[in-house]
Amino acid sequence: MLKTNEERLVMQAATGIIRHSRVRNPYVLDSHGNSVVLPSVGTITYNVQIGDSVYGFEGDHLEPSVTIQNKEEIYNNSLNVYSCIGNEAKVISGDAKGAVGYVTGTHGGVEHTIIHFSKEDMENMAPGDNILVKTYGQGLKLLDHPDITVMNIDPALLQSMGIEEKDGKLVVPVAGIVPAYLMGSGLGSQSAHSGDYDIMDCDENAIKENHLENLKFGDFVFLQDCDTSQGRGYLKGAVTIGVVIHGACVMNGHGPGVTTVLASKTSNIVPKLDENANIKNYIFPKMK
Repeated sequence: MLKTNEERLVMQAATGIIRHSRVRNPYVLDSHGNSVVLPSVGTITYNVQIGDSVYGFEGDHLEPSVTIQNKEEIYNNSLNVYSCIGNEAKVISGDAKGAVGYVTGTHGGVEHTIIHFSKEDMENMAPGDNILVKTYGQGLKLLDHPDITVMNIDPALLQSMGIEEKDGKLVVPVAGIVPAYLMGSGLGSQSAHSGDYDIMDCDENAIKENHLENLKFGDFVFLQDCDTSQGRGYLKGAVTIGVVIHGACVMNGHGPGVTTVLASKTSNIVPKLDENANIKNYIFPKMK
């Protein structure tokens, strides 16, 4: 078991309501110059779940399952920053009151928090229902690896990932390895403690050459030469481990979004390819 400072972490409540989808201009310009109309972010997405292909739907930036947001920007910031992947969430209003789910990521730009619920529970939900998140995980440290920054992950999920310690390095199971040149939207952000960082997917050949055509919502991925310990940028030898939190995109410079969970300015994280390296296999077996 990894040695951490978990006993010193603070658990706090944060709330948001299920956000309705919004359309201003129905048309989105894709990377080929075509105007398309597609479902996008927000609301309850009944037929897109953790474990599904990020490329398998006619949508843009799709967020699986349930999307929440606090109406007050300052409170939404705390919801988005302090919510960690794997945190427990509970519906506290509406017909699905009492239903339990788990945070699966935070989406930058729209500043959404994404939560997995069972399909049965989603049938009883509606936009406007209030959801409480037990935020827990920011401030987590690996005591034997001070060079590695931990963020956005519940301590229980971190311990369940099957990470091994070998020769002073962490060996982390991942479903894919992404070169830095494929990372787009989110580059240059001042913090990776919320939001995400897109794998550009407009070049289908590059996606296939890097064996990323089978990426799924919830997959852990290894980002090469990507330093997200303080913001997001290129650094030779740096490493980021993240979780795929939203789906493929049609706009240039965008693609499946990745929320950081581990980052190092050195090469002290080693990837171990495993097609089962998905949060669904670590968190959700106990759910319906």
